[in-house]
Amino acid sequence: MNKFVIMLAGGRGERMGLSINKILMPVCGKSVIIRSLSAFIPYADKTVIVSRPEDRPAIISEIERNGLSFPFIFADGGPSRQKSVLNGLQSINPDPDDIILIHDAARCLVSGDLIERIIKSAKEYGTGIPGIPAVSTFKVVDSSSFVTSTPKRSTLYEIQTPQGFSSHIIIPASLQASEDGIECTDDAGILEYYNIPVRVILGDTSNIKLTEPGDLIRAQSVLKGDATALRIGMGYDVHRLVPERKLILCGVEIPFELGLLGHSDADVALHALMDAMLGACALGDIGSYFPDTDEQFRGISSVILLQKTAQILNDNGYNLFNADITITAQRPKLLSFIPHMKENIANAVGIPVDRISVKATTTEKLGFEGRMEGISSYAVCTVVEKNCI
Repeated sequence: MNKFVIMLAGGRGERMGLSINKILMPVCGKSVIIRSLSAFIPYADKTVIVSRPEDRPAIISEIERNGLSFPFIFADGGPSRQKSVLNGLQSINPDPDDIILIHDAARCLVSGDLIERIIKSAKEYGTGIPGIPAVSTFKVVDSSSFVTSTPKRSTLYEIQTPQGFSSHIIIPASLQASEDGIECTDDAGILEYYNIPVRVILGDTSNIKLTEPGDLIRAQSVLKGDATALRIGMGYDVHRLVPERKLILCGVEIPFELGLLGHSDADVALHALMDAMLGACALGDIGSYFPDTDEQFRGISSVILLQKTAQILNDNGYNLFNADITITAQRPKLLSFIPHMKENIANAVGIPVDRISVKATTTEKLGFEGRMEGISSYAVCTVVEKNCI
């Protein structure tokens, strides 16, 4: 069973007072579209981005800049939300039991928990849409603004996205609605029109749709107080020991008869740290930014690459908070070099040295490290989102 996401990203920014599509707007240092796409990566097999053609280069640039390696395809937005969804549905070829999630990209704070519950409901019942129980009283009025009825509050829900459906339910209904000229304000409305049962599950009050400037303030407040503002990353790297190469670890040249083999200076410890930093922010890995096929990085100091990695984080709204590195090598002894290593790292990333830990250990002559065939390194770090802009 595959899971497809139809990401609706064809909106404009007029009500936000913007001259660009609001999905390209930064929220706490990261664009709306990247926040939305990133939320679905662990759960979807393919994502269709439905957008205006003129916005596509900027969206692609955002995806590439953030290192999102995922099968994205594009479909053109239509004159209405319903037509945009249909364009997205017609760009895929799902099996009847596949799950389709339809999401407004402007809801960029959607949580993994909500996505999982929508998928579970769609698998079990064929449908699943998130809703928040009404807390206010609503009135139905006529064309003259006189009240005609008061719905029972316990039956009312404010509906959100993503809305999840089995493929064999949503696709025929959407095609039929297009033929019949039926327009609905959400995808579930089409099923309701054809008397197909739709199941509501509990939504998330943080799943805000960014429509007006006040919504942006609410989203910023959620992010500032949310655990998503703190992220943890882990990195690991290995390089082979060979003659006639310098041994450089954390930017320090270590006197030794062997050095590490690699395209750059093969600083295994800094490579592990850079991967941890990028991984914490879901920004790919060092190979995405500094490939070993690029001659400009041949022999380059990994301290320079670490500086560039810190800048990548900064550009995406993150700062490194602390790092813990373990270097595994049978020889040489590294203890006396560690203070210099920590200073190099702290200076490169621009944080106090007391937030940097570097440790060295052996494997008691076990494994490739113990046989002096190579050196490995592990790194764990935390990064924090910068103040919202």
